Amino acid sequence: MCKFIWNLFKKRTESFKGEEENPMKKFLIVGLGNIGEKYENTRHNIGFKILDYFAKKEGLTFETQKLGDLSNYKLKGRTFVFLKPSTYMNLSGKAVLYWLTKEKIPLENLLVLTDDLNLPFGSIRLKTKGSDGGHNGLKDIQDKLNTTKYNRFRFGISDEFSKGRQVDYVLGEWNEEENEKLSERLDKSIELIKSFALAGINHTMNTFNGK
Repeated sequence: MCKFIWNLFKKRTESFKGEEENPMKKFLIVGLGNIGEKYENTRHNIGFKILDYFAKKEGLTFETQKLGDLSNYKLKGRTFVFLKPSTYMNLSGKAVLYWLTKEKIPLENLLVLTDDLNLPFGSIRLKTKGSDGGHNGLKDIQDKLNTTKYNRFRFGISDEFSKGRQVDYVLGEWNEEENEKLSERLDKSIELIKSFALAGINHTMNTFNGK
């Protein structure tokens, strides 16, 4: 009887262990941005801002590790690995590839958070593939992963800038009107990230795109 109980306990323990190590339940959520205080509140750093907002809401902390700052979050059996690359925007792919490999996370469980000039302010759009659209961070990720088929969450920053002022606009800070609306949009972004892991990419796209 004792041997039977021990074997039953062992099987359950191995089952739980296997569940925890299941790579399909681990997700890499990458916020794109540039390190340094001068970039902190710029439009180009919305990826960092979303993850910082998420961390503040959930009482998480980031730790500086190789190629970025990381934090872990668990929800309903899923593990979220949040990454803010420290490589600067143009070399984001190096950090993404390293942590995908180290954490043994499948490519379909990667979600990259980025700004998008082609969407109105606050609009959100989730895609499973696509071009880099001239975004240097996405371009480097595409080069390092050798594919355009990875999930990206585009946050609209609009294109309200005059000719020749794109860089100043992207690296500029949010205006007063944008700041007033930002919190609600960040809350919606958190909902999207959770849905991505819990409900899947297709359901999340149907629920959140254009909202």
